[in-house]
Amino acid sequence: MENGNSLTQIFLPLSLAFIMFSVGMELTIQDFRRVAIQPKDFLIGAFSQIILLPLVAFGLLSFWSIDPALSVGVMIIAACPGGVTSNLITYLARGDTALSVSLTAITSLLAVIVLPMIVSFSIVHFMEAATAPAISIGKTVIGIFAITTVPVIIGMIVNYYSSTFARKFEGIARFIASILFIAIIAGAIFSERDNVIDYFQKVGPVMLTLNLIMMGLALSIARLGRLGIPQKIAITFECGLQNGTLAIFVSVTLIGSQTMMIPGAIYSLLM
Repeated sequence: MENGNSLTQIFLPLSLAFIMFSVGMELTIQDFRRVAIQPKDFLIGAFSQIILLPLVAFGLLSFWSIDPALSVGVMIIAACPGGVTSNLITYLARGDTALSVSLTAITSLLAVIVLPMIVSFSIVHFMEAATAPAISIGKTVIGIFAITTVPVIIGMIVNYYSSTFARKFEGIARFIASILFIAIIAGAIFSERDNVIDYFQKVGPVMLTLNLIMMGLALSIARLGRLGIPQKIAITFECGLQNGTLAIFVSVTLIGSQTMMIPGAIYSLLM
């Protein structure tokens, strides 16, 4: 039990904070200016991720029967912003990395508002009052703000005042963030090792379906918007690579549910 508490109360929050710090360190004021100058790329990406993704997840859960706590977990990962992995994969795929980083950072900031709303709605909608966990909106907002917004801002400050250090450390930070991400997902799966096969059978198909549908929709909307190929790549990956670490943090640390973290962990493996 003590090891589990150490994981959820110390290692997980610190790891997530570092991952978000690494995102902020890649962000500059120019990225925000670009959003204002070229709003179409960002708005299409943000709409697909913030509005369409949770709606698609809710639609799938409306006819896909799984345990209520797992349904809430699906909605949590659907409400999460893109993760640092999306930035890396976009870069490797020669997509618009600046757009990817901007979407990750800004949707991470908006998650302070979006995530608590969707989590609260999902718990009320999918779970019975007798089994639903008590959740404090204020605590959830503060927790998400402290673990996502603050590290992003600190990363931006470091980049602004010491851009040379930020450029040198950027590759190392990205590598460390990737290792931490893998460690957290592995830890989540290991903690539920006795039930993981059963959970995978129950929630794996809906997670894979959500991932494939959402990436297809994001690409289609980007095509309708007549965006360039690099922008299509960035938006598609942003909508297909969510922040599984944040989903696990919200489920385990803020809500206190091991079951709700399962969809986020499985999604992180499948994506």
